[in-house]
Amino acid sequence: MNARFTPSVLVVDDETELRETIAESLTAEGFSVAQAADAAEATSRLRGFAYDALVVDLRLPDADGMQVLDEALTRYPDVLAVMMTGFGGVPEAVAAMRRGAADFLIKPFQLGQLSRVLHSGFEQRRLRQENAELKAQLRERFRFDSIIGQSSTMQQVFQTLELVSKMNSTVLIYGETGTGKELIARTIHHNSLRNEGRFVAFNAAAIPEPLAEAELFGHTKGAFTGAVASRVGRFELAHRGTLFIDEVGLMSLPLQAKLLRALQEREIERVGESRPVKFDARVVAATNHDLKKQVKEGTFREDLFYRLCVIPIQLPSLRDRREDVPLLARHFVQKSCRNNNIALRTISQDAMRALMNYSWPGNIRQLENAIEHAVAMSGGEREILVTALPEELVQPSASLLLPTVSIPDEGINFTSVVSQLERELILRCLEKTGGNKRQAARLLNLSRTTLIDKLQRLGVSEPSVSSAA
Repeated sequence: MNARFTPSVLVVDDETELRETIAESLTAEGFSVAQAADAAEATSRLRGFAYDALVVDLRLPDADGMQVLDEALTRYPDVLAVMMTGFGGVPEAVAAMRRGAADFLIKPFQLGQLSRVLHSGFEQRRLRQENAELKAQLRERFRFDSIIGQSSTMQQVFQTLELVSKMNSTVLIYGETGTGKELIARTIHHNSLRNEGRFVAFNAAAIPEPLAEAELFGHTKGAFTGAVASRVGRFELAHRGTLFIDEVGLMSLPLQAKLLRALQEREIERVGESRPVKFDARVVAATNHDLKKQVKEGTFREDLFYRLCVIPIQLPSLRDRREDVPLLARHFVQKSCRNNNIALRTISQDAMRALMNYSWPGNIRQLENAIEHAVAMSGGEREILVTALPEELVQPSASLLLPTVSIPDEGINFTSVVSQLERELILRCLEKTGGNKRQAARLLNLSRTTLIDKLQRLGVSEPSVSSAA
């Protein structure tokens, strides 16, 4: 086994002797092993740690092992799952494999057989990841070689891009900040019939309102204070190419009206000049705002919205495509090492787990910056460890934590302190949801009945919280 890769395995079985025997055997084989005696304990462990593999019995005292399998695969789609049972047969084997198990073992089995299954599974997963990364990066069929992603949401984006790139239709790209809207716009341009023309970008958020009109449409000498010479606008610069208008939702209503006229008439008027100028440019717009909501609020013109939104493309946030994080992270490591002329780094399992578990409010742009930071902080090490990542990735935000508990010399009453922390956490969630127990339970990943039981056990009186459903 690769000395740098110590796979973590969760073994779930209610037979204590067998479970411990399996754990000892796998530990001797170089695995890092955790144990759980039932589904509840297994679920709790899965919520707190991203295991590389799961070995679970089909029959557990409190639930079906399939439920643990589903929980693991839902949280960690790449986990290597092996089902075992003393009551096995072809139907159970087929059901487990269909639901995502890598293999199925009938008790009693040789311990070496389980080890071989895990080693083979990890090797196959490594090959699949390498193959997926190559496909995601190269994509010769689409020629979208600068976009990386194998998630279903990104596959839909690729399919849309393949269909619309050759057209002249106006495209409106939706996506949070940092999701790569300009990259998608450039990809559309370079795969279009206009790729010999210019790609011209205009960011409505970056240019002061008084200058925005002149930047878009151009101006004549003396048209306004500071206009010491005539200037061609972005529409004319993009003639026979593509004009990318970013943050279109931040445009003022007067500028929206002029943009609408330009799109309708395919001509513009420079500031300070009444002579119309024809242009031939494809327009791709982008926003991180809800334009439909802005239309209802009266801050965005409805006619302009429909003029722009001929072909909408919704880019998913990084937290909604977590399976792409490893591909993107490795890509950015390679890019950073190449740009800085240093030896290629690899990412440790612990560091990759931290990257997978983070919510990425800044999306792909934040991930790239985090990898750049990690490459720099890894120094001469060939492997990026979790300690090289930015602090916010490995330590929860202080605003999300309960007050730190101080430990006096005489010690603490553990049960009492934990109950108090649990009580405060529940009350905070109830406060956040306005007392709605169902919503609070969702935030805590609990069932509503479990939350109510905890409220009663912790002595939180019913009148102090809302009884909302």
